[in-house]
Amino acid sequence: MIDRIQNSIDEANSFTTDSLSELEAFRIKFLGKKGLLNDLFADFKSVPNEQKKAYGQAINTLKSTAQEKVNSLKAALDVTSAQKSNIGDLTRPGDPIHVGGRHPISLVKNQIIDIFSRIGFNVSEGPEIEDDWHNFTALNLPEHHPARDMQDTFFVQTNPDILLRTHTSSVQVRYMENNKPPIRTISPGRVYRNEAISARSHCFFHQVEGLYIDKNVSFADLKQTLQYFTTELFGKSKIRLRPSYFPFTEPSAEVDVYWGLETETDYKMTKGTGWLEIMGCGMVDPNVLENCGIDSKEYSGFAFGMGIDRIALLLHQINDIRLLSENDIRFLEQFKNSF
Repeated sequence: MIDRIQNSIDEANSFTTDSLSELEAFRIKFLGKKGLLNDLFADFKSVPNEQKKAYGQAINTLKSTAQEKVNSLKAALDVTSAQKSNIGDLTRPGDPIHVGGRHPISLVKNQIIDIFSRIGFNVSEGPEIEDDWHNFTALNLPEHHPARDMQDTFFVQTNPDILLRTHTSSVQVRYMENNKPPIRTISPGRVYRNEAISARSHCFFHQVEGLYIDKNVSFADLKQTLQYFTTELFGKSKIRLRPSYFPFTEPSAEVDVYWGLETETDYKMTKGTGWLEIMGCGMVDPNVLENCGIDSKEYSGFAFGMGIDRIALLLHQINDIRLLSENDIRFLEQFKNSF
């Protein structure tokens, strides 16, 4: 009989499970009211007197072994259950990953960078908080030029010489100061102007400006570069240049692309003319070259600048510039499939 108890002790010691239901079945088998221990205690009366002591010790050993096994396995299963409740069932399929998309500003900027990189232009960047020299003076803007007026520029109140840049031409000045010709670079970035916010204008927006400095650069080189750009970006090869004025270029011009009049939208965009203004350009003023340490008698160059936001509105037929900065997920999700 004692051998039977020893076999039960061995069984209890070797038992293991990762199931609460199996553990409960083990407990009932050994420790339940109708379990093995209860039967063994009932048989105690029929055990010969000389064996009662050994029999009782064996039963107690079995009871403590079974109870310790139940306690240890239950504690381990409780820990596992708590971990699963925290991190979930690792065998279940994962939640779908929502893939975002590039912002329309980034899409257009990357297109422009790619187009100009094919003809040797690199990308230059500079600070958004600028000083007067790089933002105005070096670019041949007189002290009382309207662009310096407080209504157009965000100045730092404690230091009137520091401001939020009004164009990325300041990056071109820094680049010319630190690099010798030939120079072929574009400068994309965010700029700031103190303007009323509406569907067509904002107090901050994005520009990309280009600069080419070398020997014997002519206005014809500028026109061919812009011709290439408009064909690649818009698929429109017909452009025109209208005389204009910018303090840092001479001569200067506004660039229009012939958009066409095929749809009602074309009529609205071009006001019935078919032509759409997209940028300003011109030959770099010799004073600007001299201000940046470049010999204007040996070198010449051209510059151009356009609003990335404006191009994005055109390409994606967006009717309100404010949508570009409001972070409305319903608007941004429209560009998930764009590259």
